[in-house]
Amino acid sequence: MGIEVKSEFETIRRNKVYEEVAKQIERLILNKLRPGDKLPSERELAETLKVSRSSIRDAIRSLELVGLVEPRQGTGTIVREVTAASIVTPFADALNHRRELVSELLDFRRMLEPPLAARAATHATDEDIVEMEEILNRQQEKQRRGDAAIAEDTEFHYSVAMASENSVVLKVLDILMDLLRETRERSLQVDGRPQKSLAGHRKVLAAIKRRDAEAAKDAMRHHIEDVEEIVLHEFQEPGL
Repeated sequence: MGIEVKSEFETIRRNKVYEEVAKQIERLILNKLRPGDKLPSERELAETLKVSRSSIRDAIRSLELVGLVEPRQGTGTIVREVTAASIVTPFADALNHRRELVSELLDFRRMLEPPLAARAATHATDEDIVEMEEILNRQQEKQRRGDAAIAEDTEFHYSVAMASENSVVLKVLDILMDLLRETRERSLQVDGRPQKSLAGHRKVLAAIKRRDAEAAKDAMRHHIEDVEEIVLHEFQEPGL
């Protein structure tokens, strides 16, 4: 790798891999590198740490948010000068950046999913509708048991996208849901949020069953706006 860094790394745990990767890259920066030095390539880091390149990218992105590194066109990822301000305020800066990112991702959901729901109202088969109903029944049953219905929440949105009969949109939604995964999981623990989510899904499905495209579009938009209000409120809470 050009510079001897293997001794700085440890075996990665499976849960939240990118966070562990970020910690080890941060240790490398503090112990071995200087401002202006270039990080090893994604491929080298992935091979050394035995993780995926996507985990490396996520880790580097998180370090970029707190001001430790910066990408430079044609050069790679460079270690930044650590100032007093960057030491005192990285967490607050990261939260602000993250809140902005989450807000933009939710805004994109609002652009993407209401038209999908409208299209599903005109394209969904009877089998599609039965599957949506079954998903919501499982979501409701999990809520009654006090369990988080995160999988069913995601599955419902996938089923609407699939009913729209556009495989490209499904891939885009898959990426979007993955980017929002941690935020959605946390928000679904907020009191009243699971019930609100199920009620929103029920309204979307009712409109799809009536083949009312405009109502399905409106119901999905209102549902996402409800989610956005709860999620962004979480970023205002102390300790987040």
